[in-house]
Amino acid sequence: MSARAITSRREQTSAPKLHPDVLGGYRDPNGSERELRCLRLSDASRLVVDWRIEARADARLVGTLASDEAPENARVLAGLYLADASRGRCRALRRADLSGSPPQQCDGAHTPSEPLRDADRASYVITAVRCGEPYRELRWTRLPPDAANAELICLRHVLAALQAYEPARSLTAEAIARHEDDASVSICRLRAELQRVDASPIVLNRRLREAVLTRAARGDSLSQIALRCGRVKQQAEGQCSGETSWLSRRIGLLPEGGQTEPTQWVHSEVLALIARQGLDVCPAEVEAA
Repeated sequence: MSARAITSRREQTSAPKLHPDVLGGYRDPNGSERELRCLRLSDASRLVVDWRIEARADARLVGTLASDEAPENARVLAGLYLADASRGRCRALRRADLSGSPPQQCDGAHTPSEPLRDADRASYVITAVRCGEPYRELRWTRLPPDAANAELICLRHVLAALQAYEPARSLTAEAIARHEDDASVSICRLRAELQRVDASPIVLNRRLREAVLTRAARGDSLSQIALRCGRVKQQAEGQCSGETSWLSRRIGLLPEGGQTEPTQWVHSEVLALIARQGLDVCPAEVEAA
């Protein structure tokens, strides 16, 4: 949702009255001042939102807090977000978020009580597992379709299986916030996994792959895209062509050397190179959500 949509007079007359509380602020890599606010909706639920201070532009949804959650959970969630070395991967704030009612579910959607499922129908849930009597810890688990027992899995592997950051990232942050003061459940490992994902320069390549294949379907060859990225291969006849194998590995069409399966990840600098030089688009347009 754009800033103008948030602040337009028409929106203000139709949206519920909001009482924003500032939770913190930071300066993004472009030098823009941003702040986190807690928006209290008419049904007593709250949204933690990250937006540019100027005109409340580029609003992003950090998390949603139910009406029965402790008030301090908003600051806990904001603190986790601000402590991350990398921010801004949350989806854009939508008009429906301001209604205070649950969004309509579409095919394949979920509620927090339902497991997430990948293309192979394996299910993923956060659960408290035993890590020594009497202690438990929050962990992501994976249950294949025909398996009897779930296996422990880290957040990064969940994201790779689903090929998306959301909703797994938000569910992780919400689970951490809910159990922040629960002495019977450890959240240390899950919080560390979330921090590593947010701080890592290695990002998902799904949307980059989709953008490259869309461009190829419109007439640009993989060779042309690789050439624009400066990846040149000399032919035996002295002719030059683009190094398509390099591009195919980066976008997850071919496996890396020594691997059997294509990777779901790419370095953010390589993503930016392919986006700007190869596709002539802003890198943000091909970053996975």
